[in-house]
Parts: sequence; C-alpha cells; structure tokens
Amino acid sequence: MIAERIRQLASAYAADTIAIRHHLHAHPELSYKEYETSKYIQQKLAALGIPITIMAGTGVVGLIAGNDPSSRTIALRADIDALPIHEENKVPYRSVNDGVMHACGHDVHTSCLLGAARILQETRQEWTGTVKLIFQPGEERNPGGASIMIREGVLEKPNPELIVGMHVNPQLETGKLSFRGGKVMASADEIYITVKGKGGHAAAPHQTTDVILVASHIVVALQQIVSRNNNPFSPSVLSICSFNGGYTTNVIPHEVKLMGTFRAMDEAWRSKAHELIRQQVESVAKGMGAEIELHIDVGYPNVYNDEKLHVIAMAKAAEFMGQERVEETELRMGAEDFGYYSQKIPGCFFRLGTGNRKKGISSGVHTPTFDIDEDAIEIGMSMMAFFGATLRIT
Repeated sequence: MIAERIRQLASAYAADTIAIRHHLHAHPELSYKEYETSKYIQQKLAALGIPITIMAGTGVVGLIAGNDPSSRTIALRADIDALPIHEENKVPYRSVNDGVMHACGHDVHTSCLLGAARILQETRQEWTGTVKLIFQPGEERNPGGASIMIREGVLEKPNPELIVGMHVNPQLETGKLSFRGGKVMASADEIYITVKGKGGHAAAPHQTTDVILVASHIVVALQQIVSRNNNPFSPSVLSICSFNGGYTTNVIPHEVKLMGTFRAMDEAWRSKAHELIRQQVESVAKGMGAEIELHIDVGYPNVYNDEKLHVIAMAKAAEFMGQERVEETELRMGAEDFGYYSQKIPGCFFRLGTGNRKKGISSGVHTPTFDIDEDAIEIGMSMMAFFGATLRIT
C-alpha cells in the first residue's frame, strides 16, 4: 500500500519539485557558501512542519517521525553546493550567478530529497521509524562537508542504522537506477609539488639547476608508483595534471609547480602510496640537485556500499520500479564525500538515470552543458521516499 501511495504523491508533486529544481539550478552557490540555498531548504522544510537543525554552517538536517519513531532511524542525504563553471545551456532556469553552475546535479539531489520529504511527511502515519534528512554543504571541496557534519554529530541523536545517497548519471537513461555492492568509488587525494633550484640563462645550463628537467623526471618517475607497486587487481590512478614553470624561451626558471591527483580503492594501499610518492619525489630531486616542497592534501575515503544493505536496497528498488529498470553500476575512480558516511555506518549510494539521447540530453557532469531529463525528478523523489519509508538492515 505504501508503494502505491508514494507513486501517487510523487506524480502529484512532480511539477512542484521540478520548479524547486529550477530555482536551485538558477541560483547556485559554491562550497561552504550556500547561504541562500540553505535558507531556501529551511523554508521548504518549515512549511512542511518538519523540525530542522543547522550544521556545518549551511547544512540543514530535518527529522520526520513516523509510527513508533524509536523502532528504526534511516538517513537520506543530498548535497547542495555547485561548481565554478560558466553555464552554456540556453534554458529559462540557467544560472544567474556568472561562473557558478549546478554542473554535478546537486540541484537534482536536493530537489528530490525535498520532494521525498514532502511525501514522507504526508504519509508519516503509514510507516514506522524516523527519517533523518541530511542536506549537506561542500561536497565538491576538501575536507568535504560530510566530514564536518559527522564531526558535529549528524550521525547521532538519533543514530541512523543506515544512510542512503543518490547521484545523477547522465549516461544512464531516465527511468533506470543502478546499484553496486562493496567498493563503488575511489578515495581522492590532491598532490602539490614545488621544485626549486637555481635559475639562469638557457645558454648556460651548467650554471643552473634545471628545474624543468627535474620536474619532468619526477612526472615520469611517479608513474612507476602505481604500475610497479600496486596490486593490479586493485584499481588505482596517479595523474599529474598541471605543470607550471618558466615564462620565456631563453630563461631556465628557478621554480616549477606540479599538481595532480591520486585515487585508490584500498585504504592500506592509499597510505603506502603516499609514502612512496614522497620517497620518489625527494630522491629524484636530491639526485638532480634540486629542492622540493611536497604537500598531499588527503581527501575523501572510498565509497563502500555495505554488501548486506546493497542486496536489500536493490531488491526494494526492483519491487518499487520493476526488475527491468534496475541495473548494476560500474566501478568508478571518481570520488564522493559520501565515503565518510559509509565508513561510519552501512551506506547505499546509488545512481539515478537522467540521460535521454532522443532529447539530446547526454552531456556529462562537470561540463558547462550538463542538464537532465526532468522526468527523472519524479523517479528520484519517489525512490528516496520509498527507501525512507521501508528500508532497514536489521
């Protein structure tokens, strides 16, 4: 009965929820600066009569009590920040904040959770337990809003037994969901290297320490970290993505800056790799007469979907959506700070299909032309509501 009730309400509230998405998309805010977004979410929850708590500056937490509230608590999470990208879409709800865009679908996640909150609040006499709504800031920027929310007690009072998060997938057609058990997404660390030496005239390299050459050797040497030290059955990536030094054709500079990323699926290997990176960079620089400054900004842990919860959640999704609309998602080397939650309590992070090639909607996330097939909104809000009303692991 609750499944059909949720379907009916999701259909009835879909247009309103799409309007919420349009507002959020048009007014994006960067990580930890989501002031107006936070106020908007608070207003929507307050209008529904849902009590709220503010955390991590701009984060919002709501509680919906069903029958027998202490019998179980489940957390539903959405992220609310946007990216520093200039939007190129020519749509009525295009970003009005120049250079800022919801290019990763966080406007979709937030609107779907607000839609689910409306459904759950209206049906709270028809299900048991408590649903904790987590609207989290700063997913796109270290240290990750999730880590701050956890530190401030978001997983306490009441303590959720599990947490569910959703992410748009423009490569998956609208109408479908995808799940994966175990390791789902990689950890992500940022690498910053400064190579320092004696600059000088390019015609007299013997009187300099050629930091361009040193930095080049470091880039090549770092590729051995993964290829010759990591278990090939455990995915890992080390990429140097920025090489900055010099300003003309005939001067060897005194400094070169490198930036890159390190991704891993295994926390033990992640820790070991950090030490190997440091050893490799320092030894190359010392051997070539240069000095280095190395900083590894430790980012999000890998996202791990609890195996038992995964089986239960996938079965629930098939029950609600139909087996033919539920798929297995691929392993991804992208990162998500949902990993902080899944390291603490059983988590389920699934994908919402938002693409529609017939409509020309296929641009990837983090691009200036990203958009969604908005038929996905009704699916996302109803699935989150159904999980909130029925999912449990014990």
